[in-house]
Amino acid sequence: MIAQVRRSTELGLILLAAIITAGAYALAALGRTSTLPANLAPFLVVILALLIAAHLATRMFAPGADGTLLPLAALLNGLGYVMIARVDTDLAGLQATWTFVAVGAYAATLLVVRRVPDLARYKWTFALFGIVLLMLPFVPGLGFAAPDGARLWVSVGPINFQPGEFAKIALALFFAAYLTERRELLAAGTWKVGPFHLPELRHLGPLLIAWGASLVVMIGQKDLGSSLLFFALFVVLLWVATERVSWLAIGTMLFALGSFVAWSVLGNVQDRVDIWLDPWSQRDVKGYQLVQSTFALAWGKITGTGLGLGDPSRIPEVKNDFIFAAFGEELGLLGGTAIIIAYLLMVGSGLRIAIQAERTFEKLLATGLTTILGVQAFVIIGGVTRVVPLTGVTLPFVSYGGSSLLANYILLALLMRIADSSAQFSGDIPRRITWRQRRAERRADRADEAAATAGAS
Repeated sequence: MIAQVRRSTELGLILLAAIITAGAYALAALGRTSTLPANLAPFLVVILALLIAAHLATRMFAPGADGTLLPLAALLNGLGYVMIARVDTDLAGLQATWTFVAVGAYAATLLVVRRVPDLARYKWTFALFGIVLLMLPFVPGLGFAAPDGARLWVSVGPINFQPGEFAKIALALFFAAYLTERRELLAAGTWKVGPFHLPELRHLGPLLIAWGASLVVMIGQKDLGSSLLFFALFVVLLWVATERVSWLAIGTMLFALGSFVAWSVLGNVQDRVDIWLDPWSQRDVKGYQLVQSTFALAWGKITGTGLGLGDPSRIPEVKNDFIFAAFGEELGLLGGTAIIIAYLLMVGSGLRIAIQAERTFEKLLATGLTTILGVQAFVIIGGVTRVVPLTGVTLPFVSYGGSSLLANYILLALLMRIADSSAQFSGDIPRRITWRQRRAERRADRADEAAATAGAS
């Protein structure tokens, strides 16, 4: 009954998300050309077909999963597509293709990953995979730098992608599995340093390794955003696993120290901080985008100029780092707030899944995946609104980019699988037994029968 209610709620919200997306697409076209787009009906049909396919995959493979995460992701994805089509029709076609691939990856993840705890057995494989992905941009002939100097991209034939988008999921799996095993050792404070009770030095290795890895990303790839994301992921998981606030303080101090060192030696980090503090002094050069995004947010006022009636194309990277500024201009403060609320709802749903999870590994993994979404949304929206320096990460499900979209749908599928597993564990839905489990149970029954027969004889 509970599963049926969740899936019915999900279906209704998905239909609403599709209608909102189609309505936004029509309004954007009216704003530009004063006519309805000729492909409005096919567009709505394709959107509905895609979202219903994702819903059916959830209904079939994870019926007890959360009923709000997929509709929220669909809404953000749809609005992002509308804005990308608004500023660049060529990129809209690519984004549509990646959306198809991402939804397919979502369904495939639900199909393949039937028991999340099984993933903990491959923790060192995920660790190696994550490190290799982070190092790929340094490989000659594969990696290349973006115009701003950040070395984040890899080119394989005609396909360009950011391996860091997939590394964050692999590292979340590793951190969750590692901390599940070592949380008691890390929580035990055997020696005191100032106000902190710390574990033995050999158990501090993971934190120091995470700190060093974040510095490597920041210095080697010149990417402040990914560095902050990876380090925040580990520190938050360490805090949740040990239930000690001291780890948050230690992690914050280590990252602050590393950031200061990076600011001292890296020119692009200094530039981003200088632009953050005073973009107006460089408004025609390095501060141009941030100044233009500030104007866009100001012109949007409370209700916005209206979809299709603004001028977001004056911001060169509006489809990526500054897409939130485009929404702020055309949908105003109300529209921007609605997008922020959507992310808050996703984070709230993710944390609820983490709280309801019975197994420690699932609890930590759900917390880590939610942290990735929340921190990523915060740093990019905060960068556009000048709360924090610009970091260069993408806005999940909204910004243009196949790597980001694909990775985030896989992340979403893992969260849904954890929610479904918790529903089965608590008895809210009937427990589903895989063929492997049935085979193991039959073997156990035969062994019991053989033992009983031997005892009787």
